[in-house]
Amino acid sequence: MPTEIERKFLVVDDRWRGAALGPGLRLRQGYLRGGGGPQHPLVRVRLAGEQAFLTIKGPGLMIRAEYEYPIPLADAEAMLGTLCAPPVIEKTRTRVAHAGLVWEVDVFAGHLGGLVLAEVELADAAQPVPLPPWVGREVTQDPRYLNSALAKLPAPPPG
Repeated sequence: MPTEIERKFLVVDDRWRGAALGPGLRLRQGYLRGGGGPQHPLVRVRLAGEQAFLTIKGPGLMIRAEYEYPIPLADAEAMLGTLCAPPVIEKTRTRVAHAGLVWEVDVFAGHLGGLVLAEVELADAAQPVPLPPWVGREVTQDPRYLNSALAKLPAPPPG
């Protein structure tokens, strides 16, 4: 079973931009089934540049099952426009190197404008994570920062 292990942090400043591994990728995503929180599975539709994916995530916050499948771009656009509950999440994701790990920094737009989160995927939950100076409070265990929860909010959670 494919498993995602990740930790998530609030970003405190723009110093990450100096270690970016290229330009950011614009993402739009919505949820076909948002679940009732981190204890339920969910189904996500994502446009990532010129590619599209359907992702099923199992319950959990830091460790959870994840299945991802490419789908036709037109299908994803149709699902985002007709099947996913609004608002759709809009963000730009930039990969950033730090201490041998690749972080993903998400700069949110639209109703979540101003929110910047950094995630790092791990091989093991006990793997040490040297924190970059541009990350702040860890929000891995805070269900308000799951993208499926953020999609339902009118604005970013209070910091």
